[in-house]
Amino acid sequence: MTAPGPAQAAQAAVELPIARVLPLLQVSHLDREFDYLVPPELDEQARPGVRVRVRFSGRLVDGYLLERLPRTEHEGKLAPLQRVVSPLSVLTPPVLRLVTEVAARYAGTRADVLRLAIPPRHARVEKTLLDQQAAEPAPPEAPPAALAEYTHGAQFAAAAVAAKSPRAVWQALPGEDWAARLAELAATVVAAGRTALLIVPDQADLDRLAAACAHLDPAVLAAGLGPSARYRRWLLALLGRTRVVIGTRSAAFAPLPDLGLVALWDDGDESFVEPRAPYPHTREVLALRAHQEGAALVIGGFARTPESQALVEAGWAAEITAPRELVRSRSPRISGTADSDIALARDPLARSARLPAAAFAAAREALNAERPVLVQVPRRGYAPALACERCRTPARCRRCHGPLEQAGGGVLRCRWCAQDDPGYRCPACGGTAMRAVIVGAMRTAEELGRAFPGAAVTVSGGETVHAEAPAGRRIVVATPGAEPVVDGGYGAALLLDGWLLLGRADLRAAEETFRRWMNATALVASDGAVVCGADAGIRAVQALIRWDAAGFAAAELAERAEVGFPPATHLAALDGAEADIRAVADAATLPDGVEVLGPVDLPPGVRIPGAPDEGPPPQRLLVRVARRDGRALARALFLAQVGRGLRREGSPVRIQIDPLRIG
Repeated sequence: MTAPGPAQAAQAAVELPIARVLPLLQVSHLDREFDYLVPPELDEQARPGVRVRVRFSGRLVDGYLLERLPRTEHEGKLAPLQRVVSPLSVLTPPVLRLVTEVAARYAGTRADVLRLAIPPRHARVEKTLLDQQAAEPAPPEAPPAALAEYTHGAQFAAAAVAAKSPRAVWQALPGEDWAARLAELAATVVAAGRTALLIVPDQADLDRLAAACAHLDPAVLAAGLGPSARYRRWLLALLGRTRVVIGTRSAAFAPLPDLGLVALWDDGDESFVEPRAPYPHTREVLALRAHQEGAALVIGGFARTPESQALVEAGWAAEITAPRELVRSRSPRISGTADSDIALARDPLARSARLPAAAFAAAREALNAERPVLVQVPRRGYAPALACERCRTPARCRRCHGPLEQAGGGVLRCRWCAQDDPGYRCPACGGTAMRAVIVGAMRTAEELGRAFPGAAVTVSGGETVHAEAPAGRRIVVATPGAEPVVDGGYGAALLLDGWLLLGRADLRAAEETFRRWMNATALVASDGAVVCGADAGIRAVQALIRWDAAGFAAAELAERAEVGFPPATHLAALDGAEADIRAVADAATLPDGVEVLGPVDLPPGVRIPGAPDEGPPPQRLLVRVARRDGRALARALFLAQVGRGLRREGSPVRIQIDPLRIG
């Protein structure tokens, strides 16, 4: 198809005179290729994969040259390429296939995915690197046996070396040096002559992995790098001058040739969800990439998501787990608590520190032995939970046991069933005054410092995150995900306010809470103690005590299947003005058996970038289909967006496939 605009008479290259170009345009109805003439002076540079500039509707736009053709199906005159930005082919065929697949999976445009996949060009960096003499990466030393302690671990490594494209979900042992294990897997694949891509959630994990992979001289890619540094390291992968790339979410598309291993650590971390359209999840991107390029795939973590469990139950991936005897020998002593207020009142120091008696005793024992104690507290930002001002018993609905909130006029209302409770009294003490019970890390640190005089206190969270903490008589108060590593492990870990985390009105509340508990517990020495501030009878606490991530994920997946939520189904969230989201749903040719839910208000904390402050608030419409119809759902919604764009109807609608926050 030709680009719109006035055709220009121009000479063309003798061989393959037609360039098929994908312009980087914002709108969905222009997500297609256009044909241009290749001028003779650009013949040598205009190769598939290069960046080009073309004239589109009277203005110059960026694009990628996808292929050269001998002829065009268009009968009129074609406009010529204006410029080849660089002779370097940055869009490789494997990356183009992946970009196309990700766009189709998430009802997005290839232009949006390409912005995620290929960093902006820096001409000076590119010229400097191309002028340098290319040095062959040094051959790695013979790697140790990777994952040898785990059932099926050695078989996975052998299959990866033999290029048999194995896929596995790996549950790490308590206290495991996961970075070292991933480095061993990467070294095993590199020694066989292939390349490896390792992805982690955040900078702290990336620093740890970089130290473990230092002998492999990896290219480290992260969003926090400056533009020139990021482009330089990305080019090292493109040019084959590194065999290993490690990074965060933005590195998932790194153009490594002959990819042999793709690894993802802690896939439940919400940082793996791309905040820009089309909002892909890194786990899905890497699974698609491993399938397309015939690479081994391992998804590892201390916990396991229902999405990973679904891959196991479907037979698409195998399990890598440790024998139960080994798990028991590596696990610290883990217990829950159902301490009553009477038991808490027996020790005034424990009461002043907001600690159940069992947690206070575990902390005191570790500190007396000159060992550090980790205290995990919820980060700020959750909807405040209410509790009795006198005894701090959580305020729960008498109808469904959901959390109560202030509804105005002094009336309490359930966040689950919306039932008002104007005459609420605390079931423990009869009090009527309520208070918010979110207590930040700084307040907790002050209280613990008074309860344990002589112990140093370190706070990690918010703008100040410590990757490591010194050993000795020390209390480390950290928000989830900001727990420092201690050499030799913590002597004890106290997981506070568990009922508050589990009681959040969120489909993934139990899954996310369990993941945070497992990650914190993994930092404790095998002879240490972990006290979870939640009733020991709760399923998440029981799974933590047994170190049974697979069983917990299977139960979560079964519950999702029962109520029809992902990953048992595919679900699309349409966000925008009510008239617009209904128009998209009505215009889409949806698969049979579809369910349309809503519209409802957006989930708490979710907003649409650029949405006006005035006028009615944006709404969310949910469209649910069977898992087998996920691709058809994405295609139908994309075509509906294309039709609205061509007709210039209404305002934009944001489409998210399988969003993390549903409502």
